[in-house]
Amino acid sequence: MQKPARARILDAAHELMLSLGLARTTTKEIARAAGCSEAALYKSFTGKEELFIAVLNERLPKLAPLLDDLTARPGEGSLEENLVEVVRRAAGFYAQTFPIAASLYADPRLKARHETALREMGKGPHLPIQGLDAYLRAEQRAGRVADGADTYAAASLLLGACTHRAFAYDGTEGGVAAPPLDEFAAGLVRTLLRGIS
Repeated sequence: MQKPARARILDAAHELMLSLGLARTTTKEIARAAGCSEAALYKSFTGKEELFIAVLNERLPKLAPLLDDLTARPGEGSLEENLVEVVRRAAGFYAQTFPIAASLYADPRLKARHETALREMGKGPHLPIQGLDAYLRAEQRAGRVADGADTYAAASLLLGACTHRAFAYDGTEGGVAAPPLDEFAAGLVRTLLRGIS
């Protein structure tokens, strides 16, 4: 049985955006790969920006629900284990997001159009930082993060390292492999906690 058109469109968009990048992927190519017309694509999505958001929300590792859940339950579980799970999810999310979005930075007009569309949809790359900051502030109120700690800076450092991991190792001379994700996550969180605990 064939998947519904919307699911096929999202699958095709995800695959093409990963292989070609967002800037080079067209709605015409997505529709062709999904086995439908471009008109059918536009029945489900307003354009490439909305498709990109749908791919992020429905095809990539989910970070926002985890952050919302942790923020609602400060003081539960180990702070270190909670943050290690955040790093695992964030690293997976950025590893798939970076190849999709990197091509935007080659075309300033496309990047500006894309950022405008994201703002209009209430989306953007600042949201995970704000979500992690909210969680760290909740833990600060619960007494598990030091009163004077800059939670926004801590969130930026943690997620920035996850973003950097998405491209830092592939470009090294000799192809130095990234440390295993669990090792990376544990080391990053231990180091961060020394500064904010």
